[in-house]
Amino acid sequence: MTKRVAIIGAGPSGLAQLRAFQSAKEKGAEIPEIVCFEKQANWGGLWNYTWRTGVDQYGEPVHGSMYRYLWSNGPKEGLEFADYSFEEHFGKQIASYPPRAVLFDYIEGRVKKAGVRDMIRFETVVRAVEETADGKFTVKVRNLPEDTEYEEVFDHVVCASGHFSTPNVPEFEGFDTFKGRVLHAHDFRDAMEFKDMDLLLIGTSYSAEDIGSQCWKYGAKSITVSHRTAAMGFDWPDNWAEVPLLTKVVGNTAHFKDGTTRDVDAIILCTGYRHHFPFMADNIRLRCPNILATPDLYKGVTYINNPNVFYLGMQDQWFTFNMFDVQAWWARDVIMGRIDIPDRAAMQADIDARTAGEAALKDDYDCIWYQGDYTKELMELTDYPSFDVEGACQAFKEWKGHKKAGIMTFRNNAYKSVITGTMAPMHHTPWKDALDDSLEVYLQN
Repeated sequence: MTKRVAIIGAGPSGLAQLRAFQSAKEKGAEIPEIVCFEKQANWGGLWNYTWRTGVDQYGEPVHGSMYRYLWSNGPKEGLEFADYSFEEHFGKQIASYPPRAVLFDYIEGRVKKAGVRDMIRFETVVRAVEETADGKFTVKVRNLPEDTEYEEVFDHVVCASGHFSTPNVPEFEGFDTFKGRVLHAHDFRDAMEFKDMDLLLIGTSYSAEDIGSQCWKYGAKSITVSHRTAAMGFDWPDNWAEVPLLTKVVGNTAHFKDGTTRDVDAIILCTGYRHHFPFMADNIRLRCPNILATPDLYKGVTYINNPNVFYLGMQDQWFTFNMFDVQAWWARDVIMGRIDIPDRAAMQADIDARTAGEAALKDDYDCIWYQGDYTKELMELTDYPSFDVEGACQAFKEWKGHKKAGIMTFRNNAYKSVITGTMAPMHHTPWKDALDDSLEVYLQN
């Protein structure tokens, strides 16, 4: 009997898994029966933009954290698919920092070419995954348009639902009486909403950096960023300020740990996300923070307590699309019997070694090379097309330097493709002046 594999999510990680199996089929291999369950009406995961916040039309929590006007905050040369270059997709090399619509088009182009859409059941949400007595998995789902529930049995489960959709939402004294709006980055959609406002952002993650930059670009009056441990320290515009942690809000006045105050019109919580998999049974549910060496995952992919369960893309990320690819190729080869899983002691030793390796990292540059080495390791264990991982690391290193040199100008730089070896052109408009980020305008020569 043919094995059955359930993939949860059709975002970049789930699509990578579909492409991995399709690649094996193209080379003549007999692949398992694949069923991918996707809650949204289209593929792309977070890159599938929606205006909705809170709940969707079916009352389900909105998955997307994507906002209008988002541009890639890292060079595309660090995430390019090894089997599908930007040049192949667009017919030419494009600038290094694409907007959301351009990246979605690129992601979609590869899976359209692969012809994997018929493996996906859209608008179908996974309610429960439980192990059966004979070691298989019962997957219970709900067809949202039909409002019906059913279950099927699978031999393997690949959880590829991501970890940037369930917000971590702290509370501060005075939020309940604040006269402005309080929202998490997950619900941020349009920087134009905050034009002419004095904004307070809490957190120093990429979302704080980028949402603040977007609001500055589209006319916010001032940006104040409150940090728990340390300021980001970039060369911010004159209407930016970095302050210690918020202690309370009285009326519209924010009070900070150093005794200073600021009047603000809105507060955006850029406080990160939770790894949250309520549909997975307790004995197969991953519990972890956002770190590089994910606990309980052998090779960063296979769940140690049940090696027939796989989690993709669960690491803190420098590498993204191509790292998801090598994880998917590796998971595919385990499922297809090409790679053997060792005993539990060996799996634990692998996890412990990765944890120790992360603990020894001194700075962001160490983190980049650590994850680059991890990507290379899995790539070399499979037939995923080889690419210049070292070159991608160097692109990330240059990107870090460009950010330090100018946080509002770093997107005005270009890098060399590690797939084709060609240099990206400079974009026709500086990022701060590029107010129309549509695909058509971006691709103009």
